Amino acid sequence: MRLRVLIVYVGICVLWGSTWLAAKLGLEDLPPLRLVAARMVLSTLLLAPLALRDGVARLRPAQWRWILLIGLLQVTIPYALMFVGQTMVPSSLAAILFCTFPIWLVLLGWWLVPGERLTWRKLLLSLIGVAGVAVLHLGARAAEPAGGRLGLGALLITAGAFSCALANALVRRRGLHHSPAVMTAVQTLGASLVLSAAALALEGGLPGAWTARALGSIGYLAVGGTVLTYMGLYWLLPRVSLVAVGSIPLVDTTVALTLGTLVAGERLTLAMLGGGALVLAAAALSISRAPVEP
Repeated sequence: MRLRVLIVYVGICVLWGSTWLAAKLGLEDLPPLRLVAARMVLSTLLLAPLALRDGVARLRPAQWRWILLIGLLQVTIPYALMFVGQTMVPSSLAAILFCTFPIWLVLLGWWLVPGERLTWRKLLLSLIGVAGVAVLHLGARAAEPAGGRLGLGALLITAGAFSCALANALVRRRGLHHSPAVMTAVQTLGASLVLSAAALALEGGLPGAWTARALGSIGYLAVGGTVLTYMGLYWLLPRVSLVAVGSIPLVDTTVALTLGTLVAGERLTLAMLGGGALVLAAAALSISRAPVEP
């Protein structure tokens, strides 16, 4: 079981780490809300057969409301904020900024989840991870300085990280009573409706082209960045600690920086290497002591 947990964990990190570059490529041709709405529509269509198999049609109204609320916090709000924020900052820096997620998750878990104690070990791991993020941030700023909109983009992505952490803490507090396919499909359905309406209302006059690059980005983000990752995440949530879940953005940031260097030609500095080492150390310690359930 621990090997399966590790495989799912690493797969989620690699896939999510690669989505920052994929999203940045898609944003070259489409406005942010239009791009993320198309991603969610395709994700919903792909998940629909699995969700129907797992009993989504038997959900009660109260269950629909609960899953849609989690989806609003976990998918709709964060992705809207992150995609808009990515138009203002480089992809690698955007991934770094999202690494405030584990800080919020530890604090919200301590506040909202019974039995989640704010131990010295959790604080230490958070500090190690945050130190790595700080070093990575400095390295990324030196390698690819952003323009005057950096502050607003950083604020949007950080707010998205807080919203995502709140959703994870609420799921852990209430427990997971539905299959990963049902949870993910209902959330992407809600996100599809809200984000499509927002795109029509706010981006109707903005230029955009459905190029091969944009369609490839949407396909990859839907399959690799939504369907596989969220189903994996909801399978993982009952089996590992919140600290281990919080370490996922730390690892996928290292993946994002690596891809930015190898694929997009972003310069890799000693600061980035040092920060990546701290991030990986914090993540390894997080999952090495995480409780595993069958």
